[in-house]
Amino acid sequence: MLTKNNEKQNSMELVVIDDLVPQDHLLRKIDKHIDFTFIYDLVEDLYCLDNGRPSIDPVMLFKMMLIGYLFGIRSERRIVDEVKVNIAYKWFLGLSLTDKVPDYSTISQNRRRRFNGTDVFEKIFDRIVFQAIDMGLVKGKILYTDSTHLKANANKQKFEKKEVERFVKDYVKDLEEDVNVDREKHNKKPLKKKEVYKSEKKVIKSSTTDPDSGYMFRDRKPKGFFYLEHRTVDSQNNIITDVHITPGNINDVDPYLERLDYQIEKFSFDTKYVGLDAGYFTAPICKGLEERKIQGAVAYRLGPHEKGKYTKNKFQYIEEWDVYACPNSRFLEYKTTTRQGYKEYVSNKEHCDICEHRDKCLVGKNDFRTIRRHVWEEHKEKVKRFVRSDVGKKIYKRRKETVERSFADPKELHGLRYCRLRGISKVREQSYMTAVAQNIKKIANMLSQSDFTYLNHTLSVKLAKYLNINFIFHIMSKPTMKIVGLSLI
Repeated sequence: MLTKNNEKQNSMELVVIDDLVPQDHLLRKIDKHIDFTFIYDLVEDLYCLDNGRPSIDPVMLFKMMLIGYLFGIRSERRIVDEVKVNIAYKWFLGLSLTDKVPDYSTISQNRRRRFNGTDVFEKIFDRIVFQAIDMGLVKGKILYTDSTHLKANANKQKFEKKEVERFVKDYVKDLEEDVNVDREKHNKKPLKKKEVYKSEKKVIKSSTTDPDSGYMFRDRKPKGFFYLEHRTVDSQNNIITDVHITPGNINDVDPYLERLDYQIEKFSFDTKYVGLDAGYFTAPICKGLEERKIQGAVAYRLGPHEKGKYTKNKFQYIEEWDVYACPNSRFLEYKTTTRQGYKEYVSNKEHCDICEHRDKCLVGKNDFRTIRRHVWEEHKEKVKRFVRSDVGKKIYKRRKETVERSFADPKELHGLRYCRLRGISKVREQSYMTAVAQNIKKIANMLSQSDFTYLNHTLSVKLAKYLNINFIFHIMSKPTMKIVGLSLI
């Protein structure tokens, strides 16, 4: 039967906005489990308390921004347009159906004037992490860290070459001391002191559009101006515990130990293990982790080598004699220790001339083999042994399920693939707010699942008493519950 829709748009209806929002809507879960009132304390010093026009509620302002990050709305104009027509958004912001929605310029002007140069976005991120810790969702025992590139809002063809300072790494002084100790141990003269602690000069490509970005040039990565987001997540529930933005031409390992110390101190973590990919498998990182009494589950590569040639792993180091044994049971003896921290072991040319493995061992036109061993190599070997153990394999295996997934979701769902604005401070804001959106979504969903499970458990117990049946429940590590058996009374 043909049915025609009767026009009802002009009729008056009495509705309650709370009844129009579905009970399982994400914003309803967030509103129930996340407390945003701490924002008033964070921004109180940024407002005048007794003069000027009344401001937009700062909690409402940040919630509007959060809606954009939660649902992948990149434009502030679009956020305002969506709030005007979306009942769930209005309900989340505390607006009625007829209340006026703040203008989009309110968000941009507050960012440019009131919040510019402050750490309010970082503090909001920290407060959410503290709430997760209080709820028992973050332990800090196992942390996973990685980095991803964010496309800067800049044309890669528009740049100028600049000479900038390249600061020497923090560990260089300690490395030089250990190098001289090793040289003296082998009856070599200490290296002459060099002014290595001062900054050096280098020429880089600097974007004329976004000078804070860095030109990234890596294997199997896109070339152009990018930022890097260095992110750490907790193993228990994949809650993000730290985000840090650097230009795209910064090495992943440079800020790692500093950021690890930063979050351990801030959140009072008792960290025992960290999971990292092969890019972090360096002697300074392995040594730094051991000094902090943290065990690293770090992947490693075989090292640079030609296809079909023996790698360094084919040679066995004999610590008692301080030599390397080659596959033909000949020794490579110590030659020198370089300023970069590598001990060089070379083979005997006469042995190599008659060796049956010569074609697979020697590279290019060399008539002897050289093996390099870092003065901190023992720290790397300890990490290698651990990552090959059953516990190490189990910890490292979860890396793809934690930090890798933590990067995939925001790039697909929350607009993190591209930088919305220009300048490292604004990119840092985007990074923190995206991490806040991910964390509160995960916290709200997990606690809502816990509430649903508790309700089912309560109803099941009442039903069991009524039917004279004992239900046997098994409590999982996460806040979920399931029936694993039953027995008659």
